[in-house]
Amino acid sequence: MRFLILAIILNCRILHKSRAVPGGRSSYRDAPHENPGLIQCGEYSNQVLPNGKCKIIATLPQLDDHRCPDMFRCTDEVSYWLHENEERKQQIMELRELIAELQEELRNHRHRIKILEMQNEERSSRNTTVERRIRDLEQRSHESHTLQHIQATLIYDMQAQIHNLSMMVELARHNPTCMASADMRAHQDVLHSDMIHSKNCPIDCGDIYYSGIRRSGVYTIMPSIGGMPTEVLCEMDTEGGGWTVIQRRQDGSVNFNRTWKEYREGFGDLSGEFWLGNEHIHKITSQGDYSLRIDLEDWSNKHKHAFYQRFSSIENEANHYRLNVEGFSGTVEDSFAWYHNKQSFSTPDSGNICAEISHGGWWYHQCFFSNLNGIYYKGGRYVGKGRKALGPDGIVWYTWKDTDYYSLKKVTMMIRSRTFRPHISP
Repeated sequence: MRFLILAIILNCRILHKSRAVPGGRSSYRDAPHENPGLIQCGEYSNQVLPNGKCKIIATLPQLDDHRCPDMFRCTDEVSYWLHENEERKQQIMELRELIAELQEELRNHRHRIKILEMQNEERSSRNTTVERRIRDLEQRSHESHTLQHIQATLIYDMQAQIHNLSMMVELARHNPTCMASADMRAHQDVLHSDMIHSKNCPIDCGDIYYSGIRRSGVYTIMPSIGGMPTEVLCEMDTEGGGWTVIQRRQDGSVNFNRTWKEYREGFGDLSGEFWLGNEHIHKITSQGDYSLRIDLEDWSNKHKHAFYQRFSSIENEANHYRLNVEGFSGTVEDSFAWYHNKQSFSTPDSGNICAEISHGGWWYHQCFFSNLNGIYYKGGRYVGKGRKALGPDGIVWYTWKDTDYYSLKKVTMMIRSRTFRPHISP
């Protein structure tokens, strides 16, 4: 008898319902006793190969009178595989459709990402532009502040010049020849001041008095030693008049706890409380020999005064406006010359501990017996606790009250040429 051998290799997963045993064989034969009407078609076997495939081997006899039925209909394994294959095809189609959808979605995402990247680049470009504009604005702002500072300085200088011109005009109105003298001094600094200073230009309140003005008030003078027109308060009633007031305390309206620069240039109001300024005092007292008078008033309205025959000068700023005063007389004991003479002027910001403790500018000397630029305490006696004071800091004249803790009500310091002589009215 002749046989036809047919071998088919399939994926073992398709034959998961097969009767094949992995690594072995599974065979069966069409059994006539089970169904006598069937033709015996041969043997069929399954074999698992090392590569994970399953091999189906069919041994079919060659029949002369009968044809063997289709072998694929003789095994339930093949039938099941065909059914599974159709399902797999359907799944593959669905997977292909899903893959196509995912690919399309991926293309859309890539397109969106591209758009976002372009938008990000555009934003970055805009941010760069904004940052550049901000830097430009900051630079312009800095330049603007610089220009404003320069303009403010120029305005300040112009105001100072206008003020000086106004004072010169006022001086010229009363003393035309003095104005001519001032113009000469402005252009001939090499000449000696005594040679170009007009006799008609008042150098202090004594000259104002001699010009015929006998009423106390604010007037303009021009010191002969490197001076510019300066407004001063003239006292024309005390001891014949002619006094140039350099300091006045009367109500506590002005704070005297000031810096070196402020004491140098002067501060306050000539109609109220003020300090004329160390530089002005220096220029006035450098013109000749001067005397000093200090009028004092306590809170009982009692008046006393101290007079110093020689207030020859206070020295220049390079020498810290050192004091030169002597020749005391008066109605109160001396608390100024004997202790403060030859002392340098100091302020709280100059590094002098006495000035810091006493809260004022003065010729301090370990620390003071007089402190006429101290804190204004109303009522007289004080303790200084409110200011956390380390020591006395009021307006003190020690020898009058025999204490550092009594602050006076009123003080006036004024100077006058030693050669001054009041005119006797007819």
